[in-house]
Amino acid sequence: MSEVLCIIPARGGSKGVPLKNRRMAGGVPLIVHTIRAARDASCLSTIVVSTDDLEIVQIAQDEGVEALVRPARYADDTSPVIDAVRHVIMTRTDQGAAAPAAIVLLQPTSPFREPGDIECAVGVFFENGEIPVCSVYQVEDAHPARMYRIVDHKLVSLMPELASIRRQELPPIYHRNGSIYVFGPREVASGQIISDNMAPYVMPSVSSVNVDTEIDLLLVNAMLEQRRADPYP
Repeated sequence: MSEVLCIIPARGGSKGVPLKNRRMAGGVPLIVHTIRAARDASCLSTIVVSTDDLEIVQIAQDEGVEALVRPARYADDTSPVIDAVRHVIMTRTDQGAAAPAAIVLLQPTSPFREPGDIECAVGVFFENGEIPVCSVYQVEDAHPARMYRIVDHKLVSLMPELASIRRQELPPIYHRNGSIYVFGPREVASGQIISDNMAPYVMPSVSSVNVDTEIDLLLVNAMLEQRRADPYP
């Protein structure tokens, strides 16, 4: 069976939402939702939380997964996530672990992905000849046909040929939701997780909420509270 390595990158710092990866969401730290989804996905060989925060290390260990302390040079505001990925792979290789055939990157700020989402995305990766996979959702009101630039104090449509078309007639457009990335050694070597050669895994918009602001966190808590009150809507 191919080695499928799951990496959950979780820095301690954050400007938009301080300490967001361990802020409470539905009664548990935000990162716990991602750890539990990964833990329940049948396709993952190993799960590693990469962090510079010792409290997150403890949270990961309490949830029964491995935590690897990331060097500070890979954990500042400008550090690309590929550096954390390479650090995890190199450390595990030095420890004698098998080289992964696939790497699954799960951002801890996306609490609503399901284990089945992870399994399906990994399936797309292997079924499509190991082309990188990126999770997306279909946009509705935020369609680019409804967007403008301001030039010389005037609105300039991004898609003038579609600006007057009814929403129902607009061509489908998809937005990267940051929830799931699946890629292989080739992308690790090149340093490019995001490229023009990616296959989509389409998720519902309700599963694509991503915590970037305090308002996002309020929304997540409200949604989790609603799920507890009415788990079968």
